[in-house]
Amino acid sequence: MRIEPVTGAAPRRVGRPILSQHWRNVLFLHWPVRPPAVADLMPPGVAPDVCNGTSWVGLVVFGTERTGPGPGGGIPYFGTFPEVNVRLYSVDGRGRRGVVFRSLDCPRLAAVLVGRAALGLPYRWSETHWTAEDGALHLASRLRGPAGSRAGCVLRAEVGPGLERPGPLAEFLTARWGLHTRTRGRTVYLPVEHPRWPLHRARLRELDQDLLPAAGVEAAGPPASVLFSPGVPVRFGPWTPVD
Repeated sequence: MRIEPVTGAAPRRVGRPILSQHWRNVLFLHWPVRPPAVADLMPPGVAPDVCNGTSWVGLVVFGTERTGPGPGGGIPYFGTFPEVNVRLYSVDGRGRRGVVFRSLDCPRLAAVLVGRAALGLPYRWSETHWTAEDGALHLASRLRGPAGSRAGCVLRAEVGPGLERPGPLAEFLTARWGLHTRTRGRTVYLPVEHPRWPLHRARLRELDQDLLPAAGVEAAGPPASVLFSPGVPVRFGPWTPVD
């Protein structure tokens, strides 16, 4: 099997998007994990992707704007919301690299219901507040529901200098051009297209979270990589089955 190279530009075009949106003020936190520790968390037909023998788990926070079907301009109010997700890195039998979401927390109930029903993604309804002002980032997120099941995250971070050359690890963690998920009894691949990420270093000032263990992933200590991007416009293509 030939695995597609890691590249900052999308390896395939999305001709007719099924969904478009804009990701704003994206914070990437990443921890290394052993590939065998996350292999059982992958859908059938998908394996952990690795960089220098190590796989990674990401906690990614961002604001979503202008979400809507097709290439249109999005749906007012319902298309704008923050999101917090826990994701792993995957590769399928065709060599397509992607992500596998373990959780996606969102305060917009309509988006949660559509994401779960239409795409089979593990969206969850949350109370989430995400602010990015003058280089200062703040997240407060907690699942809705019984107190014992309300996993969440509080963090503060600061945006640092821009990266002219992100490097191979930063591109491995951020240049992901699709996702793998399980829907309607089969594993599928959903392609994603967007411009090259403008990346910055970022400094974490505070982090209190239990989203990773709630997603079945154990990662010790502070994140090994902290990156920020002001954002990109995004297009999602129709899914194809994973053989």
